[in-house]
Amino acid sequence: MILSFLGIHIPVMALLIIVLAYIFDFYNGMHDAANSIATVVATKVLTPLQAVTWAACFNFAALFLFGLGVAATIGKGLIDISIIDNTVILAALIGAILVEAGSTHMGIPLSVSHCLIGGLGGVAIMKAGFGALKASGFLKVIAFIFLSPVIGYIIAGLFSVITIWLVKDMAPRKVDRYFRRLQILSAGMYSLSHGSNDAQKTIGLITMVLIANNVITPAGHPPYWVEVTSYSIIGLGTMLGGWKVIKTLGMRMTKLTPFGGFSAESSASLTIFIASFLGIPVSTTQTISGAIAGVGAVKSTRAVRWKVARNIIWAWILTIPLSATFGMITYQIMLWLKLD
Repeated sequence: MILSFLGIHIPVMALLIIVLAYIFDFYNGMHDAANSIATVVATKVLTPLQAVTWAACFNFAALFLFGLGVAATIGKGLIDISIIDNTVILAALIGAILVEAGSTHMGIPLSVSHCLIGGLGGVAIMKAGFGALKASGFLKVIAFIFLSPVIGYIIAGLFSVITIWLVKDMAPRKVDRYFRRLQILSAGMYSLSHGSNDAQKTIGLITMVLIANNVITPAGHPPYWVEVTSYSIIGLGTMLGGWKVIKTLGMRMTKLTPFGGFSAESSASLTIFIASFLGIPVSTTQTISGAIAGVGAVKSTRAVRWKVARNIIWAWILTIPLSATFGMITYQIMLWLKLD
């Protein structure tokens, strides 16, 4: 059955996938609200409602400032485009949403990006074997699983040391007052970087759907409505927030001050901006987690609750295999039901 959607003639299953992609996008914003506001809420610079509203605005503002390099990697740079059809995309998306939604409700910070990438990779292997994976795309993603938290950790540590040296002769109360103001700015910049990377993953996913259904060509540009809706929905998800994840990141890993929050957010946003410029889909969760740990370690390695950090790392390690497994199972069920 073919329906008309925003002036485009599109099959019902493709329309269903687009709706699910927006659900994924919403959960992305809801889960990653923790990344955007955990530090600014933990330091009590902004109230939770003020923080999520501020973050959502900057999530959406990224639409007007960045290209679509990350969207291109997701849409065309991970799996062989010739094997992509509605069944492949739907199964991958369901696998990603199951892991993403479960982690959000359990308060486990993991990579929403890797949920999607794992789902796509698992279904591609199920359908056409390992040859269906584009090695260059997956190698970049896998490399940044390790690099993004490490880079965030190192930059945050260096940033903290340099900033401490710059303000060493200032009264503590004055330092705190300045950094409370600066942290509002750094929280906005982090949310801007989050939008620049994560909203594009949904754009890339919907682009795959449109290519698979011959709405646009593989060389075509995604319609502007795809960009606007993807950025809008991730902003809405951020406004509702994943409060359990926020508590884990902002309050359990280490005790943050406005100075520490500013350092963590600034360092993480710089790391993500670089990745977005290079078109690499990275985990904003991993990046901010590494930066928070880096800030805590500058004070003392004991200032970081490494048990909490260890649990988060295990979640990172398992994200892609779990999403791939759920995607494979969903794909097999769809074949049994003859939904291909």
